[in-house]
Order: sequence, then structure tokens, then C-alpha cells
Amino acid sequence: MDFIFVIGPSAVGKTTLAKELFKHYNGVYFEQNMVPEFSIPEDCEDEGLFEEQVCWDNVLLQLKYFYEKGFRNIVALDFDDLRTRELPKIFKGYNFITLKLVSSNAEQIKEQMIYRHNNEGGLYDIENVIKSNEKIKNRKLLPNEVVIDVLGKSKEDVLNEAINIIDNFTPLLDYDYELDDENNYQSWIKSKNLK
Repeated sequence: MDFIFVIGPSAVGKTTLAKELFKHYNGVYFEQNMVPEFSIPEDCEDEGLFEEQVCWDNVLLQLKYFYEKGFRNIVALDFDDLRTRELPKIFKGYNFITLKLVSSNAEQIKEQMIYRHNNEGGLYDIENVIKSNEKIKNRKLLPNEVVIDVLGKSKEDVLNEAINIIDNFTPLLDYDYELDDENNYQSWIKSKNLK
């Protein structure tokens, strides 16, 4: 596989799965938060929009750089969910898969968020995570996207399911696709005002 994208709401197990896939396939592991820190220009009208755009452009450059250097099984995650809808346009013609992790029971995600908040720190907005899970879970599948419902599954179960899917998946290289309505996606950029 050229690229393996892992998407889903917070606390669904994206990072855990992605790190294990990286080890299993001996490829590249890339999270958007690996982009170097940078200052926002003082005359910037929308800091959130500017920051996300710079990060996204950087992610795309690095992903394609590794591909051009001959790396495969490039595992990427943690970009703004709204960018998920662009993946089929940008990576058309590549062998890619998008693993969409969701939980059919929001309580599981809620419990994981509470655990993370108490033990690891970080973001803690349970209502937003539950809303994000529902939005991601309920939107239509994009080209080369597959759902993994993590409900009641161990980390090993999810990993084994993902490996089985990837190893038996034949990506579409040519397809018709128009950008889906952005209101079907979650975004951390407040100025987007998505419903």
C-alpha cells in the first residue's frame, strides 16, 4: 500500500493503531503535530485557518516526499477531519486506504476520554468528541475508505482487523469523485462554523 490514512474522533484509538501499523509494515509514521512550530504573522486575519492550512500543506509535501524517495506503507493521521474529504482527490491514482475508526457506542469513547484526561492530560471536550464520532460514523464512505467499529474490541483485535483489511484490500485507482459537503465533516477551526 502506498498510503494508509487513519481517521476518526479523539479517543477512538487512532494513534495506537497507527503506531502498530507502522511497526507491522515497516513504512513511515507521520502525525500532523510533527510539523515544526511556527509563528503566526501579526497581520493574519484568521489564525486558526492560517495554522491549519500551513500544517496541511506541510503534511502533503512530506507525504509525497517520502513516497518519491521510495517509501511505501506511509501511515498518516491527526489532520483536521475536514481534510479527509480531500484525500480521494489528492491521492487519486495512488494505492491508498483510509481506515475510519468509530465506535457504535459513544460511552466507550467517553470512558477513554475520561481515562486520558485523568492519566495523560490533553484535550478534554467529551461533548465535542461524541458529536465528532457521530458525524464521522454517519457520513457516507469516500473512495478507498473502510470503517472499523472499535466497540468492545481490544487493541490487538483492532490491529488484526486493520491488517486483514489492508492485506486484502484492492484500492480503486480511477473513480469519479466530487468534494463532499464540508458540513458532513468535523473541524477544529472555529471560523469554519460547520453545523
